Amino acid sequence: MLSVGITRTVEGILGDVHPGVEHIAGRLSGATGGVGPMTRAMLLTNVVECAEAAQAEGMKDSR
Repeated sequence: MLSVGITRTVEGILGDVHPGVEHIAGRLSGATGGVGPMTRAMLLTNVVECAEAAQAEGMKDSR
């Protein structure tokens, strides 16, 4: 079971999957940090790809 969400509490960061399902799922992933770092990395990748495409399109227009 992949735990991708997090909840911050006074005890610390908790995942979005109840630990009681581990016996059904077999294993649970850690929740430290959630998927935020991956979301930001992919967002930046998309921004760079869009900028490169816009620049390439601009070069076509200037010919």
